[in-house]
Amino acid sequence: MAKTLNDFLVDHPVDRGRVEAHKDRLLAEVRAFHLRKLREQAGLTQAQLAERIGVGQRQVSKIERGDLNNAKVGTIRSYVEAVGGELTLEYVMGNQRIQVA
Repeated sequence: MAKTLNDFLVDHPVDRGRVEAHKDRLLAEVRAFHLRKLREQAGLTQAQLAERIGVGQRQVSKIERGDLNNAKVGTIRSYVEAVGGELTLEYVMGNQRIQVA
């Protein structure tokens, strides 16, 4: 007899906290991948970009590994502008979106 999803979950409970943490890590990796691609399309090495925005190459590497929570907004803004973009910040609550910077 085939098991239902509910039967399976009874036998194999899901830790929603771990699932959400894993999802957050994956999203950070995707964002970092996009930043790296933008830098590469701009024809810059990490060292060149770091010099251009006034940080160490190690900081650029951290950003490109998805460590955005520890980066200053100004550094991320400088990174994005150095590769030809513009950074905007939004306040999001439910369906409400307000651009704050």
